[in-house]
Amino acid sequence: MIDACYFLAAMLFILGLKRMSSPRTARGGIVWAGFGMLLAVIATLLLPDMAHRGLIIAAVLIGVSAAWWSGRRVAMTAMPQMVALYNGMGGGAAAAIGASELMGHASDFAVLNGVVAPNTFPLMPESWSPLHAAATALAPLSPVALALGVLGALIGSVSFSGSLIAFAKLQGWLDRRFVFPGQRVVNLLVLAAAVVIGVMLATGHVTVALIGAFFVLALLFGVLMTLPIGGADMPVVISLYNAFTGLAVAFEGYVLHNEAMIIAGMVVGAAGTLLTQLMAKAMNRSIGNVLFGSFGAAAGASAQEIGGSQKPIEAADAAVMMAYAERVVIVPGYGMAVAQAQHKVWEFAQLLLARGVKVKFAIHPVAGRMPGHMNVLLAEAGVPYDLIVDMEDINPEFPATDVALVIGANDVVNPLAKTDPSSPIYGMPILDVVDARQVIVVKRGKGTGFAGIENALFYADNARMLYGDGQAAAGQLVSELKTLDV
Repeated sequence: MIDACYFLAAMLFILGLKRMSSPRTARGGIVWAGFGMLLAVIATLLLPDMAHRGLIIAAVLIGVSAAWWSGRRVAMTAMPQMVALYNGMGGGAAAAIGASELMGHASDFAVLNGVVAPNTFPLMPESWSPLHAAATALAPLSPVALALGVLGALIGSVSFSGSLIAFAKLQGWLDRRFVFPGQRVVNLLVLAAAVVIGVMLATGHVTVALIGAFFVLALLFGVLMTLPIGGADMPVVISLYNAFTGLAVAFEGYVLHNEAMIIAGMVVGAAGTLLTQLMAKAMNRSIGNVLFGSFGAAAGASAQEIGGSQKPIEAADAAVMMAYAERVVIVPGYGMAVAQAQHKVWEFAQLLLARGVKVKFAIHPVAGRMPGHMNVLLAEAGVPYDLIVDMEDINPEFPATDVALVIGANDVVNPLAKTDPSSPIYGMPILDVVDARQVIVVKRGKGTGFAGIENALFYADNARMLYGDGQAAAGQLVSELKTLDV
């Protein structure tokens, strides 16, 4: 019965993930996967040799309560931070399982080498260790299980500490990047030391000192690896750590002989890996360049001179321009999320639709701070899915677009990605907003985007700048459009 429950849970995980591939079915997919996890947890609690059920249930109740409370209170702008934090918790849980197994193995190692007498190991009471068949008959982990346990602990620790740093960056608690001379060498040495100690642990030389050093180095590497990465790369980093967490859970599932953990971990690991590759491709960069490159730093002067000047426009003129247009494409970005302007933007779009204007929303794969961030915001505002168009499909339509309204987007609409080989974003696929007949950019000021690069779009002959907070500007557009009908 338990194996059947695990199989059904695995099917729900996979089908749920499949349904998440479309905005129309994503909500149902999340529910399906959630029921799969619930089924897997119940089946695990029914295992005949399961101990400490009361503590496990108490921990589950505490975790569910905290997640329910925080999930309902978190703002949509803070969703990337929450995803990073929860992902880190998954990696930390996998690392904790590895630590528990290693401590049990350390107990065996100490007994077998005469360091302590049976049943007297100070940090691992016999009742906590799954490795003690009896006081004198030990059942150590197999070499493969021990090696995978160490590998899962390493990956989970990196995901845990790295995700916490990503959370702090997205939350604004840390500056975008922290770099120092010789940083890559230091990172490599820390990783090499963690791997060497990991090999020692995997080959059976398990002591408390080595375990402690191993986890300190693994956690430190996660921090050092994430600190120099710029905020513009956070979508890729979140996806990568998501893949790390999945792999760590799968490895620890093998150690515990838990099929549900293995399947769930591999599904998450595979999905996270594919998503990371897609996100990196959308930025025309390798994953290695994301982790070890300098993107996100303050960019130097561009080799290509940007001519012209930024030309402001009033909300009334912008509203008239779009009211009498045939086609309008709205391009949302993180600035819209910060301003919580998605509801006002959709209200403005509805007024345009009522006037017979054809309106679409264009989404770049890396817009916002996590994959799908803009889709979630627009869905929250009630924008129909058939009005939301991906970059590959909308780009050919920009030459026939009368007005493109850019609200809060910057780097993903920068023409330098196609024209300036010296630019850090050169080669990155962008939304071809500059090809529209007229472009209106809603922006708080004249600053650069997250990549620290000047945007040539803002100086284009067909571009006008509507300065102000995103929500306030959208509200002005709504008011001006309504006056046209009076």
